[in-house]
Amino acid sequence: MRKEIKAAPRLETKAESETLLRAFEAYKDANDARLVAIERNRADVLLEDKVDRIDRALTEQKSLIERIALAGRRPTLAADARVSEHKSAWSAYLRRGDEAALTRIETKELAVSDDGAYIAPPELDRMIESRLKAVSPMRAIATVRTTGANVFKKPISTTAAGTGWVSETGARDQTTPPALALIEFPTAELYANLAATQTLLDDAYVNLEEWIAGEVEEAFAGQERTAFVTGNGTNKPKGFLSYTNVADAGQDWEEVGYIASGAAGAFATADPVDKLIDLVYAPKAQFRQNGRFVMNRKTVSAVRKLKDADDHYIWQPSDQGAGSSLLGYPITEIEEMPNIAADAFAIAFGDFARFYLIVDRAGVRVLRDPFTAKPYVLFYVTKRVGGGIQNYDAVKLMKFAAS
Repeated sequence: MRKEIKAAPRLETKAESETLLRAFEAYKDANDARLVAIERNRADVLLEDKVDRIDRALTEQKSLIERIALAGRRPTLAADARVSEHKSAWSAYLRRGDEAALTRIETKELAVSDDGAYIAPPELDRMIESRLKAVSPMRAIATVRTTGANVFKKPISTTAAGTGWVSETGARDQTTPPALALIEFPTAELYANLAATQTLLDDAYVNLEEWIAGEVEEAFAGQERTAFVTGNGTNKPKGFLSYTNVADAGQDWEEVGYIASGAAGAFATADPVDKLIDLVYAPKAQFRQNGRFVMNRKTVSAVRKLKDADDHYIWQPSDQGAGSSLLGYPITEIEEMPNIAADAFAIAFGDFARFYLIVDRAGVRVLRDPFTAKPYVLFYVTKRVGGGIQNYDAVKLMKFAAS
């Protein structure tokens, strides 16, 4: 029976992938007919509508495949005999507000914070982080570090150390040391106020930690997605689009380079794919090895129509949840990326694991409040998160402008 349960998501994903591939073939046929009609100056409204309808169907089918794959990866909380006493005390606090149960076994993991909230068991902390990673595209592609401090500090080399060739017995000249800089990633407080009925709390079959993790997932994920892309760095992470962006040829440290699309608010009319190829080759080779495109679904819809010089579509559908690709590189859809518009940085490409750093401070805090919104019990949940660019050369942007 267990084997059948495990196999079902894979079989379902395979069936949906085959449906996606058939839809993409229909999309190519319809779009090719649309392009022929345009070349003959006989634009067909019905063809345009058909292409748009299939395009929407492709997007929905791709989302379905990703949801099926996600359902199989969603983490659960495993039982551990070593922490049974802690779990029992924590459950008593969540369900009945029994602080005495916590104070009797108070440890570093279940300590009370300055604001009267209790630091949740590390199992809940790990569960929330795992669930956020499953639904947050940036957490899936960036580097994530956990710290015990409010500020994470990382030394980096802004110039390479001096090197040279020498014989086995030859004299070694002193080499120039690398130039070092210290970058700091302060964490900011992210909070959610969850409401529960006493009936829910009294239900012994309800896993309250699962419930809290699920509610926090919905509340935190949207806030994080926006902050990691466009956050201004004030009481929140600094998004990668909020740094200074300059033409790639003139990029300096603490700046992100961009390639122009060739037209204001659009791809270039002639050979639009050439600029995307330029974007791929803008980062150095070591950043292309794990490179990926990042854009929102409307931009994906636009690049889905593009063909290379050999008349091949540069977008290819996903294969059993593996993710669609563009010019052979994977695509990560982040809805908080801007739409294609004049001077918009709507596409990014490069190695996001080396580009962007997300910092989680260990310890989720939970404050139980049965008084403010009677008859509901509120749970004020807080978590500290930071983020910013750690390597400015690892990702390049596409600016939709003539230059």
